[in-house]
Amino acid sequence: MFTCEKSISTQAVQLKCVESRIENKRLHYGRFVVSPFKKGQASTVGIAMRRALLEEVRGTSITRARFHGVVHEYSTVTGIKETIHDVLVNLKEVALKSDSNDVKEAISSVTGPKEITAGDISLPPSVKVVDDLQHIVTITQPISVNIDLKIEKDCGYRIDNLDEYKNGEFPVDAVFMPVRNVNYSVHLVGNGKATREISLIEIWTNGSLTPDEAIREASEKLIDLSSPFLHVKREDVSCSVDAKDSFASMKLSSQLYDVNELGKRLSEDIFIDQLELPARAFNCLKKAEIHTIADLLNYSREDLSKIKSFGQKSVDQVSKALWERFASELPQNEVHIN
Repeated sequence: MFTCEKSISTQAVQLKCVESRIENKRLHYGRFVVSPFKKGQASTVGIAMRRALLEEVRGTSITRARFHGVVHEYSTVTGIKETIHDVLVNLKEVALKSDSNDVKEAISSVTGPKEITAGDISLPPSVKVVDDLQHIVTITQPISVNIDLKIEKDCGYRIDNLDEYKNGEFPVDAVFMPVRNVNYSVHLVGNGKATREISLIEIWTNGSLTPDEAIREASEKLIDLSSPFLHVKREDVSCSVDAKDSFASMKLSSQLYDVNELGKRLSEDIFIDQLELPARAFNCLKKAEIHTIADLLNYSREDLSKIKSFGQKSVDQVSKALWERFASELPQNEVHIN
């Protein structure tokens, strides 16, 4: 463990890395202090940074694997210890780092008996493996195993439809999230009018980025997302609507409707992980095949209470998290009975 000397100053607010350590090749930790803030500002920054670190920082992942002579993902191959499904799960966990935004191809061609690890993947020059010893599959007999891989760079999650793949090609549920976890806390210093807030931010990454690289990229993303608001002109905003402005008003209403529809479509791509529910409630929803916010909005409170082991307390937790994080409410009427 060592203490970072890096310090970044923006006006009166300073960000300083106070602790950094490498737990292992695929787990890096960093702790940052950001101060001073006026009352209420630390939470505003903390919430935004946490969301940006988890959702906006780009990562590299294997998104497709092709096995020669394999029919389906639950196939067993003579001479291979794991099922194809197990191999796909292992490929999902492989941590990669890429300097390119382009889609890349890779291959793993190994003759056994041998344990195939991430270091056995032949990668293009722009892509590197974080941990060469990361396990993929075990060959128990003198056979050759060839796996063609597709590598992409993105952010968030991606789950593809298995029905769209054939001829031994399978999707890998990609996790483009180099930041594994983020915690932040707010602390008060001083008294009375001199009271200020300090924010502590803890970041864990998969080793493809260091925590300080991740927080820098997240900050840049937040700046890019908010920059359009800096260019709003007075003539772009009108508070008065008279008879001759009725057409413009109707057009604005149409635009607002389109924004709402866009929000509904985006909810299909937001996973319930973002609700940060307790493990019990989260696992019950997963078992009920509720994976996204869109899935969840097909259930009323009464519907959720009918899920096995899902009590009223869990229903309240889901409802509260849904409102606080996405300003959405569960349907009032019963719509879907599991």
